[in-house]
Amino acid sequence: MLKKSFAVFGLGRFGGTIVKEFNDMGIEIDKDEAKVNEYMNYATHAVCVNAIDETTLNLLGARNDDHTFVSFGDAIQSRILTSLLLKEIGVRKVSAKVENENHSKVLEKIAVDRFNQQERATKKLDHYSLSDLDVRANYGCTIVGIQLQGTIIISPPEEVIYKGDILIVIGHNKDIMRFEEKGVV
Repeated sequence: MLKKSFAVFGLGRFGGTIVKEFNDMGIEIDKDEAKVNEYMNYATHAVCVNAIDETTLNLLGARNDDHTFVSFGDAIQSRILTSLLLKEIGVRKVSAKVENENHSKVLEKIAVDRFNQQERATKKLDHYSLSDLDVRANYGCTIVGIQLQGTIIISPPEEVIYKGDILIVIGHNKDIMRFEEKGVV
């Protein structure tokens, strides 16, 4: 079986978590050299890039990645533009961090495949482990991390969720919304 390749644009808390999750399976890209250096041991390639444009994406070989995550911090415009360029050059799957409903609508219009959101755990999720919830099978989305007091834990199945924990969820918008509504199987 061929090993899938991943690219992560933006190495904040969310992007850094993704790089660790897919350890040694992809490329990491950020404009902050210190962040690139911090995560370089988790990726096959680490690149510091000041501007994202079609030429840069082609030079990086972005179209060859199986899945690309776009997670620039508070830069909604950069996430939208980078996601659009990635789709235009033929990247198979693009996931982007979502800030709000309007941002989600724009990403849907440009055919971004998956959406990443942070959700606060509700009482319905309190004291359930990730394996108890089996979110991927039951809702079609995945909890890739849990933020506890500023530290992100990459989702081990035995990790127990408590009310107020921040969950980092990836999936299609409709699946994440279904998970938000029902919360527990």
